[in-house]
Amino acid sequence: MLETYPGILRANQIEWEAGGPKGLSPGRPVRVHITLLETVESTSASEQGRRMAVALDKLAASRSGALPTDPAAWEREAREDRSLPDRDE
Repeated sequence: MLETYPGILRANQIEWEAGGPKGLSPGRPVRVHITLLETVESTSASEQGRRMAVALDKLAASRSGALPTDPAAWEREAREDRSLPDRDE
């Protein structure tokens, strides 16, 4: 049976209420199942769209010149026959 211990999640760390489970070593990772008892507020669709646009702009700026100018030629080049490992033909 799974045991349940109440706690609070802050900045990706769990703060156990009432001491938490016994016998945990401070540096030892422990698998956990977390159930949120409160609803997490999500951002509005317009805010998500704005944040996505900013992220895509940053991605486009960082990849300048990284995309092939002729995608078909790039694919042909990538698919060229090459020697296969452990085959002496």
